Amino acid sequence: MALDEKFAELKSRVQPGDREVLPTVIEVIGDKWCLFVLILLAKKPRRFTELVEVVPDISRRMMTVTLRKLERDGLVERIAHSDNPPRIEYTVTKLGLTVNKPLAAVFEWALDHRDEVLSNRDRYDSASGK
Repeated sequence: MALDEKFAELKSRVQPGDREVLPTVIEVIGDKWCLFVLILLAKKPRRFTELVEVVPDISRRMMTVTLRKLERDGLVERIAHSDNPPRIEYTVTKLGLTVNKPLAAVFEWALDHRDEVLSNRDRYDSASGK
């Protein structure tokens, strides 16, 4: 299916109110922290501290905000184990797993085009005196 046809088909599915709602749903996929967390949790459940250690440059506060956002949207589930001491794990939900394909495509695009993007940034910054 050609890209124009795909967008036409998608446009036909838009319902009243989607103009306000869709950007907030799409935001999850576009958020860099959500991207990393969903990819990691798709592999295996993880504890909060493990996620903070593995996700590059994320603060504990931002990890908390990210996990709450993903939990609110039903993409991640917080599981409290009754061990002694208590243990909390985060896991991706069935709905969260459906995001894997688009996330993988975004990640692949970033890998395929990172050199071009970095080169363009350097060129732009040099031209603008940054």
